[in-house]
Amino acid sequence: MTKKFIAGGCSFTFGHELSDDSGGQIPSKKTWAHRLKPADHEYVCCAYPGSGNQGIARRVFEAMTNNDDVGQVVVMWSLPSRYDWAMPKHKTLEKKRWATISPWDTSEHDEYAKEKLAQSPEQAELWEQRTQSLLSSGVRQFAETLYAYGANQYHEIFLSWKSIIWIQNLLEKKNIPFMFTCADNSLFYQGRSHHMDLDGLMKSLHNEIDLDKWFFFGNRCMGFNQWASGNRYEYGTTHPLDKAHEDAVKYMMPSYNKIIGKQ
Repeated sequence: MTKKFIAGGCSFTFGHELSDDSGGQIPSKKTWAHRLKPADHEYVCCAYPGSGNQGIARRVFEAMTNNDDVGQVVVMWSLPSRYDWAMPKHKTLEKKRWATISPWDTSEHDEYAKEKLAQSPEQAELWEQRTQSLLSSGVRQFAETLYAYGANQYHEIFLSWKSIIWIQNLLEKKNIPFMFTCADNSLFYQGRSHHMDLDGLMKSLHNEIDLDKWFFFGNRCMGFNQWASGNRYEYGTTHPLDKAHEDAVKYMMPSYNKIIGKQ
């Protein structure tokens, strides 16, 4: 049986805006994850555009559960400010009960998104379709309330790190080789301040994360998006394009070989 190579993440792993983008229907084969896949493994992409870290963990868990003979797992964790929520009216978005709630789902960010996406008629149309789904499913109304009264950085980091530790411990229990990375360093830092310094709980939680299994794109846990932007790679509307993914794999490969080789 061919071993499976599971890739988890958000749009940076799904391949949003890459040259083989199918309008969000089929994962790209131009991404960092697909390029990293060993030739003798079957690619299983459970990444989904817009996913937060709770949603990423849920999908990786489902992929591991639904696939036999998992050989390796790579995950590019996303922005902490996105929440995963079970909502009974949400089936129009992901065809299941789970909703990813993000700041982009609020009216305030909707106008900014439309301005950014105006240069791409295809992306603008997809965004408008999504906006209508948000309104009809109640997600827009829920997001407005969540970000006005409940959302806060401390809680978001707490939930993200719990999700990371859950998948890390599960992979270790099953003896599945894995490597983690991140799309943005806000998962660990706010400016130059590390989130583990917030209090004793956060420090203890952070200590459970095995950073020997991580690849970072630079100092202070730099993420893929920051690295691509800092090195002036070409972007679509909001995502780095093919060349950034191609060069990212060259950068990642020595660490990948070392991390996966140790397991």
